[in-house]
Amino acid sequence: MQLQLSTWPEVERYLETSAGILMPIGSTEQHGPSGLIGTDAICAEVIARAAGEAAGAMVGPTINVGMAQHHMAFTGSMTLRPSTLIALIRDSVASLAKHGVTRLYFVNGHGGNTATIGAAFDEIYADSSLGGETGVRCKSVNWWMGTRVRKLRESLYSGREGAHATPSEIAVTWFAYPGEVREAAFDSLAPPMQPFADATDYRRRFPDGRIGSDPTLADAKDGERLVEAAATDIAESYARFIGDA
Repeated sequence: MQLQLSTWPEVERYLETSAGILMPIGSTEQHGPSGLIGTDAICAEVIARAAGEAAGAMVGPTINVGMAQHHMAFTGSMTLRPSTLIALIRDSVASLAKHGVTRLYFVNGHGGNTATIGAAFDEIYADSSLGGETGVRCKSVNWWMGTRVRKLRESLYSGREGAHATPSEIAVTWFAYPGEVREAAFDSLAPPMQPFADATDYRRRFPDGRIGSDPTLADAKDGERLVEAAATDIAESYARFIGDA
């Protein structure tokens, strides 16, 4: 059940039996020469919808621009400041909580969002602690970290998965949008993960945008398997989250 494809009476009926929602959150940023700029938002959305079907959960609209300042040296990338993303998450949670949605499970597709999402949750809980208990609970998971999907990624890509513009995330987008497959050849291995600061520093350290990854291993058929594995992991985790009073 997608919130944006539902009517308000349908949402009311859903809330008679559940106070939970899956919230996809991603980013709009470069993913190397062969990865779509919308990769992180696409992955979060596709996997959240599949998990929602498995769990019988409502799925909210995708937050598709995230905290990605370090990618801004690559054309087409977009970012929100951490403070802006925190405000967006807080207002989204408050809007839904007003209607009785008190268990919000964020399916994250962008590692760069992690710290900011955590800070937003801290602000939400501080509002509750200082202004009166609301009963709202929030959780965030990175879709690629579940037990099943981690095992599958390792079996498919071994040590060539990397940390950005990975074959797993590119495979998911190719499964979701088979008409948008991009092939690319690479003259050299992607540099391994190392600390970086702003966008210029990132571009200097990772010239084509990849971090330790080999996107030539991506395949749409594997993307389908990854979506299935991630959705199963998340549906189980969501059920535990909803059941934890």
